[in-house]
Amino acid sequence: MVVDDESFAAAYGEELSATLNIDAWQTGGDLEGLYERIEAEVTSGIAFEQAQRPTIRRELFPRLRTRPNAPAAAGCYRATLDDLRRVHRSLLFNGAVEACDGTRVEHDTLPVTITQIGVCLVSYQGDQGSWAQRLYRRDLRASTGNALDDLMALLDNRGQRGNTDNDERGKLSELARRGIMTYAERAILTKKSTAIWKMGHGDPTPYDLLTGSGSMQLLEKSMEILRELILQHRKILFVPSAPRAREWMTLGQALDPLEYLIIDSHTQKMLHVVESKDGGRGGHYSKEYARKVRDFCYEVGPHILFGIYRTSSAAPPQLFFAHADFVHEAALIAMADSVLQEHRGFPMLIDLADTICRTTFGNDIFNNVVQMAYAHAGEPFRFLNERMTRA
Repeated sequence: MVVDDESFAAAYGEELSATLNIDAWQTGGDLEGLYERIEAEVTSGIAFEQAQRPTIRRELFPRLRTRPNAPAAAGCYRATLDDLRRVHRSLLFNGAVEACDGTRVEHDTLPVTITQIGVCLVSYQGDQGSWAQRLYRRDLRASTGNALDDLMALLDNRGQRGNTDNDERGKLSELARRGIMTYAERAILTKKSTAIWKMGHGDPTPYDLLTGSGSMQLLEKSMEILRELILQHRKILFVPSAPRAREWMTLGQALDPLEYLIIDSHTQKMLHVVESKDGGRGGHYSKEYARKVRDFCYEVGPHILFGIYRTSSAAPPQLFFAHADFVHEAALIAMADSVLQEHRGFPMLIDLADTICRTTFGNDIFNNVVQMAYAHAGEPFRFLNERMTRA
């Protein structure tokens, strides 16, 4: 992607040539100037956002319901404290909602690359389950009987691993690091959770699964598990941490506390992923899989609605996804769990799953075990890169 000078100037308010002139940069010791500029920019930005709020509420909120092809549930709604108390008593605190989250850590050196994926399932009843998978990636070790040929093959293999255009980092490593974990989170929610409501982290049909992260086998398995989770179970709720939908988050900033919006179905967003130029992680689908995935989008997408809620004046709005048949109850569950964290306005059950997962499968324990293995092999530091030995 080429960025022209005009686009840069429009976005940042100065010419790129001025930015590249390091003689005009501030010195590191000019803290007073730093504070003044940041305060001015933040104050101006917030004032601009606040100025949009009345127009959004007056003009755009009503159009959510009346625009062409809007889902029947579209519109702005307000929850009451009684609604949240009911959800707390009848669903959240009696274990009727389970949340799932995963984490991954990777150790990458010349001798071996180890990817650990961990997934945890939790509820407020104290029940929890955890699952882990570890993938061990080794370079080519087959022998042809000719030491020089074997060495040249090894060097070629490692050269490809270091080139993002050739193979590994963009495909196999991404499949191991993201695609499999994302699939496992949804598979465990579907197959292992026994709760009435299943809460997930992120988009229910994320890019990694709609493209298979480059693996058509993962794509097939993902469509199978998502059909079961979304079309058969239906009582699902997904909340992403950092949604990129800035246009919808702008609407969310206009919400009052305990209000939520139902915006649209997920079909077009799913189709956008499928029809993008990099569909299939670096290459187009075959015609057969392109048809299969489009059919899947039209089959599943209309049943998924997305919206935005806000729980307090201090907290940001949050995007959420739910089945169309239970979207209002899902919004109440998300809000009831999020009011427990006034400053975050994010479901605490997802945070709990994340904390348990990072504690169980995070960097500290994993790295200690790996370092011990290197020590036992007689090479505690030789194969570790600079970042691994940085204090």
